[in-house]
Amino acid sequence: MNIEVRNLGRVDYRPTYEAMQAFTAARVTETPDELWICEHPAVYTQGLAGKMEHVFNPAEIPVVQTNRGGQVTYHGPGQVVAYPLFDLHRAGYFVKEYVYRIEEAVIRTLAHFGVTGHRVGGAPGIYVRLDDPGSHAMLAQRPGKVNNSSVNPDFTGLGKIAALGIKVSRNCTYHGVALNVAMDLEPFSRINPCGYTSLQTVDLSTIGIHASWQEAAELLGQKLVRHLAP
Repeated sequence: MNIEVRNLGRVDYRPTYEAMQAFTAARVTETPDELWICEHPAVYTQGLAGKMEHVFNPAEIPVVQTNRGGQVTYHGPGQVVAYPLFDLHRAGYFVKEYVYRIEEAVIRTLAHFGVTGHRVGGAPGIYVRLDDPGSHAMLAQRPGKVNNSSVNPDFTGLGKIAALGIKVSRNCTYHGVALNVAMDLEPFSRINPCGYTSLQTVDLSTIGIHASWQEAAELLGQKLVRHLAP
């Protein structure tokens, strides 16, 4: 599986979003998959399920409507954003497994830094224990232990360190995952991240891990290439 990894550096969100759409619309069966790694200036992005009441004080930060799944999130300097542009039909797996593989790549990236990433049933993304980020103790609310359709996610003692939102068009993916490395987290306090009022957002720096953006970007890119392979 040929995957071209492109490090875009810091790029504005809207033209990057438009470029993903154009790439996906133009690709054919033979088009190689790509993985775009980047960082965005401050921006709030709304998913298809997004509600404006979850953005209560954007102030000077622009809000961009998108066609990805999910609700509102924040992108800003110090966050690694990865956009896999993949042909799932060629890869040989479906959307649910695709999401699982992206989350697994984030979990393995965190493990490199001695941090244990967790999944929460009914709430895509990766979370860490605030009191003990290295703890391997399993969560009671992990997937498979809750009825996702009837139980609200329990974020007690947890912080969200990676957010995920995807779009699939003609079996091809775009949008992706954002890993918080060393950010100004204040803009998260102006929204209900992913639509949850009780959700705290953290980054590696907050939990005592001092890694550069470049180090985290390269590592996440490597893990995504490995875990998204057929």
